[in-house]
Amino acid sequence: MKRASGETRATAMTDETSAPAKHKLVGYKNFKRHNPLSDRFAMHGFHHVEFWCGDATTTASRFAVGLGMQLIAKSDLSTGNKTYASYVLNSHDLTFVFSAPSYRPTGTVADGDDESSTPFSHSPVDMKHFCETHGLGVRAVGVSVDDAFEAYEKSIANGGKGILPPIELGNGVSIAEVRLYGDVVLRYVSGAVCEKNWMPNYADATPATKPGFKPLSYGLRRLDHAVGNVHDLLRTVDYIMNFTGMHPFAEFTAEDVGTIDSGLNSMVLANNNESVLLPVNEPTFGTKRKSQIQTYLEQNDGPGLQHLALKTDDIFETVRLMRQHESGKGGFEFQAPASAEYYANLRERVGSDALSPEQFAQVQELGLLVDRDDQGVLVQIFTKPLGDRPTVFIEIIQRVGCMREKKPAGGGNETENEKEKPEMEQAAGCGGFGKGNFSELFKTIEQYERTLKV
Repeated sequence: MKRASGETRATAMTDETSAPAKHKLVGYKNFKRHNPLSDRFAMHGFHHVEFWCGDATTTASRFAVGLGMQLIAKSDLSTGNKTYASYVLNSHDLTFVFSAPSYRPTGTVADGDDESSTPFSHSPVDMKHFCETHGLGVRAVGVSVDDAFEAYEKSIANGGKGILPPIELGNGVSIAEVRLYGDVVLRYVSGAVCEKNWMPNYADATPATKPGFKPLSYGLRRLDHAVGNVHDLLRTVDYIMNFTGMHPFAEFTAEDVGTIDSGLNSMVLANNNESVLLPVNEPTFGTKRKSQIQTYLEQNDGPGLQHLALKTDDIFETVRLMRQHESGKGGFEFQAPASAEYYANLRERVGSDALSPEQFAQVQELGLLVDRDDQGVLVQIFTKPLGDRPTVFIEIIQRVGCMREKKPAGGGNETENEKEKPEMEQAAGCGGFGKGNFSELFKTIEQYERTLKV
């Protein structure tokens, strides 16, 4: 494994910079979407998300049941890894990694272990500190890039805070890490990653196929967007835009999404092809009770990743399967359904043509939320927090509409057959991000937080 010089250890980080914010919030109605194609380096899409936790075995097992994901790779004592345990779950294009430090006295490394040689900057001391500070949480949001070395160098040259300089892991795979916000890093991954072992230094963990064996799957396809909570929204998005070149994709202010009790400001950032969507939230003040974003910041002990939106092509089937495992059956519980008034007014608000009559009925039956923008329809539902603290949670979504002809990867050199039958794709962010549901969602979260007395 080859590592670039000048490595920095992961340390506690804030979301604030000394420079004044360059951007200003204009609100949902005044925001004009524009893609300037300004990426500083090619970002192709989300690659994986890594959680750091206290017990990787137990946590990965719960997520496998709760989300219908398959164990595909591992790195632990059985593979010769004495520093940490790490397990990789997959469902289609969605990959989650769960890692926990092996036992070490605080501040030490076991004899014979070279901490600097561990891939992904898995220092046991840093991992323990992360878990003690934040509890179960997301450490890394991985994105696929052409060249991790180039991505890192351009990020640092444009103000990015380096956490892990580029490392060659072997088999042509390289990674690097730059601070995103708080203790969360943006991890660059380049090279042809082996599907069987996921990455170098990991062993295949796919269960042996048996007659009649059917892998557990609830239909989750990929990560749609990853949402962070910070203290200062504009300074944070300035920082991210500066080092990545990402552009604003959507925007919401407290007036757009708040309730009588609390609210937030939010901006969504996107890369050139808009497959990497990174919404960032900040709390608002002066309301009846503190914002849910402020509660998160207190419970997480600083900025961090609040929730992951997982896309499915059939949210009705996905949620039915997930509900079979909630309420103490090994999976995740969903937030309480919206009010009766919400469902009574739903067709009028989003339009009777947004979904079929049968789908509208299933929406109320399953406690789903529906929203619509000028392009398409969004159906969504949120889980309760995934761990002991009211911090990170999951959103399940389905986007309806916005289909367009997919541009050929070869830059227009498609064959005659491809011209006759063009491949279709769904435009990014189709249906929006649930602006019309924020108020109802906030009410259910506020109701849940009252039971926690936070």
